[in-house]
Amino acid sequence: MKYDLHVHSKYSSDGILDPEEIVKIAVKRGLNGIAITDHNTIKGGLKAKKYETEDFTVIVGSEISTERGEIIGFFLEEEIESKDVQGVISEIKAQDGIVVMPHPFDELRHSAFHPTKEDAKFVDCIEGFNSRCVFQRYNNNAVEFAMKHNLTITAGSDAHFAREIGNAGIITETEDIRESLIKNDIKIFGKRSSLVNHVGTKVLKLWRKTVRSG
Repeated sequence: MKYDLHVHSKYSSDGILDPEEIVKIAVKRGLNGIAITDHNTIKGGLKAKKYETEDFTVIVGSEISTERGEIIGFFLEEEIESKDVQGVISEIKAQDGIVVMPHPFDELRHSAFHPTKEDAKFVDCIEGFNSRCVFQRYNNNAVEFAMKHNLTITAGSDAHFAREIGNAGIITETEDIRESLIKNDIKIFGKRSSLVNHVGTKVLKLWRKTVRSG
């Protein structure tokens, strides 16, 4: 069972993909499921959930901005309203969700969370491989932190464009993806994304900013 656990749809400020299109592409790539983790909203995940089948799972998630960096929540049913770290974590837990720290230690992203030993007490998973980390050492640092604090290591493409879907993810023998994450019964896989995709995202953001200001 293969899952890409970090995908963005058009409901993200930096995404363009329709949720139905994401599901179709993921199925063609041989994935058994995806997590839609749009920035500060679960709209994309809820839309994609409509295209879930017996053979394909959609995890409704969100990548939420806080004062210290981004936090992902999996298995959400309601929007996260808080913007501070502890508030976000509390809201995710209140929904029986799973707290994931995406691309930690990535020094090239202002949105990256740089966790401490104390933070490890409140987190369920660390993203140990993010395809959009330009330097592998950032992923390595994440894996090292997760292993030191006995946290589940996840992975995802951080896809903003169709060609990125499935670039990274997790493999598990357990059909219940939630259970496999909680029990740390997974392996990660992945390859780094082309720098062309980073440029594409910057262009998209600039274009949207120009349209809004115009």
